[in-house]
Amino acid sequence: MSTERGKTTIADTVVAKIAGLAAREVTGVHALGGSATRAVGALRDRIPGASVNHAQGVSVEVGEKQAAVDVDIVAEYGVSINDLAAGIRRNVIAALERMTGLEVVEVNITVHDVYVADDTVDRDVDAKRTSDELRVV
Repeated sequence: MSTERGKTTIADTVVAKIAGLAAREVTGVHALGGSATRAVGALRDRIPGASVNHAQGVSVEVGEKQAAVDVDIVAEYGVSINDLAAGIRRNVIAALERMTGLEVVEVNITVHDVYVADDTVDRDVDAKRTSDELRVV
């Protein structure tokens, strides 16, 4: 973006980070990225001092005045995927246009999976706790 007083350049990584943060704010988004992207992110999270990649699952094409965004997500089970996609689009467009001044021409969303909370983990923890309490007595 050029003005009479100079030029402002916004890096693609900045646009992707803003889009990722905006997408995560939408209720019903469990995670960003496909399975391979999330696996790499999980490995990175185990490295001490590693920072969170807020642009995970987001790719962008940024021009002089416009941007296009692709977002890969995992949806929470039970949410309307159409409503979720509309909410993500709305949030990403609003955040990018407000923060960067770029016109967002499209936000493409790919739902890679549906997250289902697994209650068997809770039952296993309760069973272990009960057996540990029995051993103490």
